[in-house]
Amino acid sequence: MMVKENSAMDNLVNLGTRPDCAVIALNAVTREYAGHAGVVRALDRASFSIVAGEWVAITGPSGSGKSTLVNLIGCLDRPTEGQLRIDGADVATMSANELDRFRADKIGFIFQQFHLIPYLSAFENVMLAQYFHSMTDEKEARASLERVGLGQRAEHLPSELSGGEQQRVCIARALINNPPILLADEPTGNLDAANQKIVAGLLQDLHSQGHTIVMVTHDPEMAALAQRKIALSHGKVFCHPVGGGPVITLKR
Repeated sequence: MMVKENSAMDNLVNLGTRPDCAVIALNAVTREYAGHAGVVRALDRASFSIVAGEWVAITGPSGSGKSTLVNLIGCLDRPTEGQLRIDGADVATMSANELDRFRADKIGFIFQQFHLIPYLSAFENVMLAQYFHSMTDEKEARASLERVGLGQRAEHLPSELSGGEQQRVCIARALINNPPILLADEPTGNLDAANQKIVAGLLQDLHSQGHTIVMVTHDPEMAALAQRKIALSHGKVFCHPVGGGPVITLKR
């Protein structure tokens, strides 16, 4: 067992990462599911880390394991084997209630499909995230919408907003509890070129302010904005730089 642990840690070192300052660290993480034809290994002994302030793009074809990886990093699922640490905590040791609270504290989700409540205004959709965090602050909710340029659209229903505006509400909602990690799943997948540019600019601003961004994308232009790419193929992870840059940028 000790040999396996050392091997996984060596993999982290070989990738140029430093687990001691990682906000996300996977150590030989495997996720298996029972299928009709037997056990499916959706993620196969993945070992890598992401440090605070880094922007990482997760890429790969359909069926490569991206959704599985996102569900694990988002604390929506648990590894079958290996260790996953988020902001220093081993998520596998938490109860379901502890994991729900931990997810609300640590991770802001930006979804491709927006997942806004249709009968609530933009302002109320943002406040809903606070409600599930056991606190509400109208001033903070409105400030979050101002931050994404939607202060004048706060009272509008989702149906009264464009796709780009709905995605910005989603970003405001993700930011409201000030989580250390933003997990963006195809954030520009449903947007036209003009709104893709707006959302990309928002993500760049958030990154420049020190946010850690983990972004799943099929868009090579979006992937090129990240500091590093994590590519998946048949459940295996390959970490490499984007645009010839360093493998990882360490920030404290």
